[in-house]
Amino acid sequence: MNRDRTALLALALTALVWSSGGLAIKLVDAPAMSVAGARSALAALTLLVLARGRPGLTFSRAQVLGAAAYACMLVTNVAATRLTTAANAILLAYSAPLWVALAAPRLLKEPTRPGDWGFVAAVCGGMALFFLDRLSPGGLWGNVLACGTGLAYAGFTLAMRAEKDASPLATAFLGHALTALCGLPWIAAAPLPGPGSLLGLLYLGVVQQGLSLALYAWAIRRARALTAILVMTLEPILNPLWVALGLGEIPGPWALAGGAAVLAAVTLRGLRAGREP
Repeated sequence: MNRDRTALLALALTALVWSSGGLAIKLVDAPAMSVAGARSALAALTLLVLARGRPGLTFSRAQVLGAAAYACMLVTNVAATRLTTAANAILLAYSAPLWVALAAPRLLKEPTRPGDWGFVAAVCGGMALFFLDRLSPGGLWGNVLACGTGLAYAGFTLAMRAEKDASPLATAFLGHALTALCGLPWIAAAPLPGPGSLLGLLYLGVVQQGLSLALYAWAIRRARALTAILVMTLEPILNPLWVALGLGEIPGPWALAGGAAVLAAVTLRGLRAGREP
């Protein structure tokens, strides 16, 4: 098996594991901050073991800001998944390229091309459709938090881009450590989880975050950018599918339409990026 095919399979496996997060989070019987903190503590320990005790921390400005944004992304994703549908949580997080397109010219001096504004409009329109479904107050706040996940993901991307030679795994490790620290009060106050929830937390921390991040870091160095973009779109497609099969949670028609618009815009932008010089 050649290296390109191996990297492709590794990316597909990463997307598959990441997509299981929505169902696993919903199955763990614990407060959202407790889940986020415990998952990140386990993920940080896993990454530390894989890095042989040397995660490559530099505490540069970009690394610290990137880690803070990553921590916000982790917390808002867990909270959004508990409050709204898994489909809404993951697909609204895919609004991240919108915020990058708006902020990159000012923060990174990387101009947004005229053709990108059509993509921005499509993402904005798709996001608006999510809020047309009839939502409970919790569902509405879940959608708002999911938009925050996309904003935090954009911050993480911009910080990493600002320091091009930074290690994504080091920044992810620091972000998980910050999340674990923030979640400590909730972990201490929550009752000891049952066997099923404990297994779910172990899976979320060790496999869904820790091992998968290491696999992604290995694969992304060996795959073409276009291949990586297209393969990783499996995550937002499969995430709500697992929740629908496991819990019977079906997104509303407006959310499905909005998700299709966001996913199509991101995929088409990725295809165009692969043809650009």
